[in-house]
Amino acid sequence: MAKYVMVIDAAKCTNCKACLMACQQENRVPYHSFRNWIKEGADDVFPGRHFQPGNCMQCDTPVCVEACPTGATGKSPKDGVVYVNTGLCIGCGACVAACPYGARFRNPVLGVAEKCDYCPRLRSQGLAPACVSVCPTRTRRFGDLEDPASGLKALVDGGNVIRLRAPATDTSPSVYYLGHTAPLNWPRDARAPLPIGLWKVCLTPLARIAGVLALLGVAWASARQAAARGADGGGQGG
Repeated sequence: MAKYVMVIDAAKCTNCKACLMACQQENRVPYHSFRNWIKEGADDVFPGRHFQPGNCMQCDTPVCVEACPTGATGKSPKDGVVYVNTGLCIGCGACVAACPYGARFRNPVLGVAEKCDYCPRLRSQGLAPACVSVCPTRTRRFGDLEDPASGLKALVDGGNVIRLRAPATDTSPSVYYLGHTAPLNWPRDARAPLPIGLWKVCLTPLARIAGVLALLGVAWASARQAAARGADGGGQGG
């Protein structure tokens, strides 16, 4: 099983925005919407401005998955990528509100939730995500943490990495920042809206009741058909 991660050296970012444009083109992201971003802030270590690229953190314990009432969003057991099944998504926005990183948005054209999924079309061809491929300074590095050839495990285990965590919501993000990065305080504690949470709590028992009623309905219909066949047979025999 693979474990896809991204390691970002924010000190290399020049804010050229090639990663943003490449992502929009590859994934047909609507204008004014973004699957990835570059945050900008003042910095005491590096003179002037400091730029921090980011995207969905592909968390090991994603709050967005817990918030989804239909099971449209989940975490792949094959590679650890958090995905959105647009066929199941109802566009309620619960996952958008629940993400501590603001990494999700509702697609204004399709009406469903959308986020970074590490460009599955490119990965199926053995290529890196679009944002990684176009970066002129190799700010972003992507690969399988479990593959020694990727070199990412050595970087992560080197002890000079930071994972951005919300104050009270540790989702165990799978995006790592090398050394110094800023701003460090932008993740927020987030949760699904209360009505959605209550809906999800009620949905499972209701679904079970509906299933039982459906089975009873099938059994009743089968019994009626059997009774009708028996009556027809009796009539013919007389």
